[in-house]
Amino acid sequence: MKAEEIAAGRARWQQRYDAARKREADFTTLSGAEVAPVYGPPEGTDCPGFERIGWPGEYPYTRGLYPTGYRGRTWTIRQFSGFGNAQQTNERYKMLLAAGGGGLSVAFDMPTLMGRDSDDPKSVGEIGHCGVAIDSAADMEILFDSIDLGAVTTSMTISGPAVPIFCMYLVAAERQGADVSTLDGTLQTDIFKEYIAQKEWLFPPEPHLRLIGDLMEFTTAEIPRYKPLSVSGYHIREAGSTAAQELAYTLADGFGYVELGQSRGLDVNKFAPGLSFFFDSHIDFFEEIAKFRAARRIWARWLREVYGATDERALWLRFHTQTAGVSLTAQQPVNNVVRTTTEALAAVLGGTNSLHTNALDETLALPTDESAEIALRTQQVLMEETGVVNVADPLGGSWYVEALTDQIEAEAEAIFERIRSMAGEGSHPIGEMTTGILRGIEDGWFMAEIADAAFTYQQALEKGDKKIVGVNCHTETVSKPLEILRISHEVEVEQKRLLGERRAARDRAAVESALQRMVQVARTDGNLIPPMLDAVRAEATLGEICGALREEWGDYREPARF
Repeated sequence: MKAEEIAAGRARWQQRYDAARKREADFTTLSGAEVAPVYGPPEGTDCPGFERIGWPGEYPYTRGLYPTGYRGRTWTIRQFSGFGNAQQTNERYKMLLAAGGGGLSVAFDMPTLMGRDSDDPKSVGEIGHCGVAIDSAADMEILFDSIDLGAVTTSMTISGPAVPIFCMYLVAAERQGADVSTLDGTLQTDIFKEYIAQKEWLFPPEPHLRLIGDLMEFTTAEIPRYKPLSVSGYHIREAGSTAAQELAYTLADGFGYVELGQSRGLDVNKFAPGLSFFFDSHIDFFEEIAKFRAARRIWARWLREVYGATDERALWLRFHTQTAGVSLTAQQPVNNVVRTTTEALAAVLGGTNSLHTNALDETLALPTDESAEIALRTQQVLMEETGVVNVADPLGGSWYVEALTDQIEAEAEAIFERIRSMAGEGSHPIGEMTTGILRGIEDGWFMAEIADAAFTYQQALEKGDKKIVGVNCHTETVSKPLEILRISHEVEVEQKRLLGERRAARDRAAVESALQRMVQVARTDGNLIPPMLDAVRAEATLGEICGALREEWGDYREPARF
């Protein structure tokens, strides 16, 4: 890019920066030196390829979505939390909010993730162990008791039964007296990544996509600020993928949901801003920063050039980041604080919009109050003490970072071509990328690719080519075993007791009637959200709602791949 073009770009950026709202804060170094809000090539010099880097707040958004960077608004501290029953988790949420958390992120237990009630025989021994148990709207009311859902953004990490859980959240908000149309938050909902990596689906792919399309239509029309889809690469990476695979599979899934929305007749400029993303921040510091920067650039280009988006907000890739669970070690667990800090810093330097930091004991159990506080304080130290919020994209222009960004982008584009090629010739009712994803799921291609990557990494660990401190090097230690959080069996006993009392107290005929109406709509092309909301208002349980749809749509078994 010529010097005069760079100067014109800087002038455009300056105008937008000057017009934007900035935080009241000290944007100097620890020694008191003034720092500029952004840095670029020296004035009067040419910089070949600078159009791929650009300025913050300008297409292709390599350097961030906003001209102010974190000077305008810092990332949201959103600690992922949930354990035991709704009352216990409610107390943890109040602690996190009082300690400075900026939003809530709900973790659900395994029965809830699988759409089963706490008294289901398959739920025995799992109640409240990896998250909070939610059986009905009554539990959701307790979960957010004395927490104003109209004032707090809430993220819910659940995909298979995401839609009925969302309906319970809406009913809890209604019962609080909140204006449901103004709610703000994020629902994960991403079913593609379940078939690809996490394996927590309820139905075959097509019914799940139907539910997601219904949700997109409903929120676009009724709750425009709410984000109905958080496309998740986190679980893909945790399953063993490479950084490029995580990026490519996640964005391909996102393109599939864009095609789904367009197949429903939705305007991409209206529904695309409601899509968000969820990435893993792993331990390779610079690779992760490059991944995040490439993600914004790829998404903006595809939305504009392939899917015809014209509104700037439709081009924005907004994402939440969680530090890598698989990088945590049971050996010398205090080392996990260092790992989490490094990963969190990479997410921030990559421009994340919100962030969860894992606790040091999460490889052993759910976090204790103390370890949860350390994880929260890790973010607050980065935000308040390090100066990383003073400059937008401080590593932009680094030869290494820019080369890595280009490399990961090129690898991702090659994977997109492979996925689209799997669609084959002929009709693609939703879209070519969606068809390719479905074929890749049916053939076990994604599973095999991730397994190969995970095996290669494991071999490198066993040979000693890759090091993990405390595991295959520097194993000597003076540390003592940690006290961990243990979920009492009484949680399961009490949850089942409450569920039985609620079933006995409700109008059973009203529940059956609401479930029948929901199934009747499932047999048409009508939107399932309104009848599902009616079932939730009647106190139908999660297991009853999902069970009725399982009977109608059937189960899914993934293909064997060796």
